[in-house]
Amino acid sequence: MPVVVSVLVMTVLCLLKLNVIIALIISALVAGVLSGISMTESISLLIAGMGGNSETALSYILLGALAVAINKSGIANRLVIKLSKSLKDKRVLFVLIIAFISCFSQNLIPVHIAFIPILIPPLLGVMNKLKIDRRAVACALTFGLKAPYIMLPVGFGLIFHNTIRDALIDNGMPVTTKMIWKPLLIPGVGMIIGLLLAIFIAYRKPREYEDISFGEIAATDEEQSSNMTKEEVGVLIGAIVAFAVQLLSDSLALGILTALLAMLLFGSFKFKDIDNLMDGGIRMMGFIAFVMLVASGYGNVLRETGAVEALVNSSVELIGGSKLLGAILMLLIGLLVTMGIGTSFGTVPIIATFYVPLCIQLGFSPAATIALVGVAGALGDAGSPASDSTLGPTSGLNADGQHDHIWDTCVPTFTFFNIPLLIFGTIAAMIL
Repeated sequence: MPVVVSVLVMTVLCLLKLNVIIALIISALVAGVLSGISMTESISLLIAGMGGNSETALSYILLGALAVAINKSGIANRLVIKLSKSLKDKRVLFVLIIAFISCFSQNLIPVHIAFIPILIPPLLGVMNKLKIDRRAVACALTFGLKAPYIMLPVGFGLIFHNTIRDALIDNGMPVTTKMIWKPLLIPGVGMIIGLLLAIFIAYRKPREYEDISFGEIAATDEEQSSNMTKEEVGVLIGAIVAFAVQLLSDSLALGILTALLAMLLFGSFKFKDIDNLMDGGIRMMGFIAFVMLVASGYGNVLRETGAVEALVNSSVELIGGSKLLGAILMLLIGLLVTMGIGTSFGTVPIIATFYVPLCIQLGFSPAATIALVGVAGALGDAGSPASDSTLGPTSGLNADGQHDHIWDTCVPTFTFFNIPLLIFGTIAAMIL
């Protein structure tokens, strides 16, 4: 069972907080050795397969540069001031708007978690006065970081959907990007229900926090003015351009490059700052880009060793032809793997190597297979201590030292998003 052992090794190493890239490389070597091939050949297969996620890795780096450029424009400060003034006595609406803004960070203005340390810390004082339970805000932020890329093929969603597409094609199931979003709407509805349960039921009651002086929201005369600066206008135009170009071209990288050009023309940043933007983008997104590359290589090792075919055959015998049992088992495996490595994007090319052949054996349709692979990849991203979907919210909410990463972010997000994804992912697999 080389596949099972190598996945367990990878998960354990990641849970022990070993670097994810090193854990993937070690797991690839384990899979190779157990399959009877040398470490040298395993490394060669790993490197040969890394090109499978090259487009995704490039998009991540460019997204990082875009995030740095947006931060430099000062538009986030304007948003903080507007929110603090207009939502002083509206607790539930405050949390819902945070979720709405968080959704923009994945699609319309794809800066991922970069907005959180800018937007959230200055709003902690407002949350304290409203006695908002920060666990609800953590759920709102994680929802916005996760649900849009599952359901919508724009921004990070386009990266995720293309990752699923490529993984399915690589493993013998031809699909197109346009086929991905519809099957994932069903589990997306489950996440919406989870968010509403967290806000309106679980964390509805007021919660007291010490009002620590962390830093007041200070608006300059320019920020208080109703007129937007040229730099801020450039950011908005760049976001519109990025949105339109990626829809027309199915290329996020091209959309980001066009957006950066528009922002440069409108003075959102200066030509001499381009090197600094790229350096910042690499610092922000470089690690996860390399995780994607190595994860694709790991998937290639699993495929080329022949271990996947053996796992599929043994799994079919264990499942006994039951689609329901097969769907539940695959989703639970996805939960385990993603909890370990902390990234749904990196999980997809790993699990697809044995999910796709297994789905074909069990008679799942392409739409059902898309749902299973997509949900299995997304499961665990919420709730994983190593995931940026939990680390990001904690970085903002714990700015004054009153928000615990495990109990106030990981446990709530695991409960209200992973459980609905398991249920609705299974439903999607059975009805599609």
